[in-house]
Amino acid sequence: MLYEVEVNDGGNSPLALDRVFDLLEDPRPVARVVTADLSGQDTWCRVVGWEEDGPCQAMAALAEDSGDGVILLVFGGSEGIRLKPEGDDADWDLNDSSQWGEPCLMLDKETACQG
Repeated sequence: MLYEVEVNDGGNSPLALDRVFDLLEDPRPVARVVTADLSGQDTWCRVVGWEEDGPCQAMAALAEDSGDGVILLVFGGSEGIRLKPEGDDADWDLNDSSQWGEPCLMLDKETACQG
């Protein structure tokens, strides 16, 4: 199943992205994923999708990536995804320096994630 990830650069994501992925499974909701935090250390992070008006559901699915084979694709809204460290209970906020935005994540297929 082909799926287009189209992300506008804006307040959340510093990069725009328009890329088509071949999903190998139906996307599933995701709320936590192991990925690099702001210091570059792999750790559990909370994740949401991001739209112009704020948070939305983030999704994950195994996908074919022409350069890397099978990956875990984590994607969200029109402005990408937003992440923060697992223990951070602050509201989602574009002005919070402990949070960061990405267009999407293309992770190793064995990466841990939870709904």
